[in-house]
Amino acid sequence: MRHSHGYRSRGRKIFRITPRLRGYRGLSRLMQEYNIGDTVVIDVNPTFIETAPHRRYQGKVGKIIERRGRAYVIEIRVGNKIKKIITTSEHIIPFKQAGS
Repeated sequence: MRHSHGYRSRGRKIFRITPRLRGYRGLSRLMQEYNIGDTVVIDVNPTFIETAPHRRYQGKVGKIIERRGRAYVIEIRVGNKIKKIITTSEHIIPFKQAGS
């Protein structure tokens, strides 16, 4: 039988939630406000799969360029291309640079 190449294929390890971290993530993360120009990290939360970006963007750092309703448009550089990812705040966390 052929292997399925669906949108979530080969994502079992990436989208797994350890038992200790199950349930909603903290309130501070849900109430976090982001502004245009903020640098964020894509951290896919498998609880909200409808608004989750593709697994290839897990852990990538990008910049918020636009707000669309509840969602944010994030610009990410992949190789020589610039990709625009549309996702909600459940899947992004603020980027903390080393030393700050």
